[in-house]
Amino acid sequence: MAAVHVTVWDDRDRVGGGRAPTASVTPVTPAAAAAPVLFVHNIFTWGSDSAYGFAGQRPLADSRRLLLMDRRGYGDSPDTARSDFEVDAEDIVEVLGDGALAVGPGGAHLVGHGNGAVAVLIAAARRPDLVRSLALLQPSAFTAAAHHPVVADLLDRVRDGAPGIPDGVTPEQYLRESTEGLGMAMPEPTSRRLRAVATSMGERPVWEAEIPLEAVRGAALPTLVICGTWERAPAVYREHVGLPLMAVAESLTDSLGARLLRVPGYYPHTQEPAAVNAALREFWG
Repeated sequence: MAAVHVTVWDDRDRVGGGRAPTASVTPVTPAAAAAPVLFVHNIFTWGSDSAYGFAGQRPLADSRRLLLMDRRGYGDSPDTARSDFEVDAEDIVEVLGDGALAVGPGGAHLVGHGNGAVAVLIAAARRPDLVRSLALLQPSAFTAAAHHPVVADLLDRVRDGAPGIPDGVTPEQYLRESTEGLGMAMPEPTSRRLRAVATSMGERPVWEAEIPLEAVRGAALPTLVICGTWERAPAVYREHVGLPLMAVAESLTDSLGARLLRVPGYYPHTQEPAAVNAALREFWG
């Protein structure tokens, strides 16, 4: 049994006129055809979240099983002293090999967003035999694009001691500053949301990650990179976050021989779910 919580969505019976969709960790007997998909989320969220998670991808469950992993400290997974992409990668591998989830021979397609995409890349390098393909949504793999001037500037700032989170800042204050403070709407500060924010505040910085590009490239996994165009984003958010993320997306596309999809907005899978879902359906075949 995996150490983290995994929500399972499988609506194939409903599409066929049967019972209602499932949303549990109950094993589901796989249909002969489509391989399952494992989704790994970013900060401030959890797998099935509608604000920043993968609720918009629920329609994809009409043709295959979707596994939505809550990283440690998020959603329904256990607490952690410090969220860490290396631990997340091990959890991904464990989920892929969990017999109770019946991933099956050949493994699953992986989808990772932001910091979750960093963990997905590390997991794919460790166990490519369990991975069918990679879909990377605005991956935060900054060290893999350190040669790009915009990313290099970002890494210089954070490594030279850019101001961290001041002592005494609460998760609700941090959430407000990270959203309304940048000109975006703030999601409701529920206890579940604030727990996710608190975990994010203490998360190991992704600029410490060594992205195993050679190993991933050597595995020859089909890879799709999805990135927003960021033209509708608040100016400060676009400059400090959007430009580096777009540079990372372009760099990974080149490094991994991937396909790059640009989607309007700055949160592709939540702002433009129909476009992202159509691309994923085509990608998985």
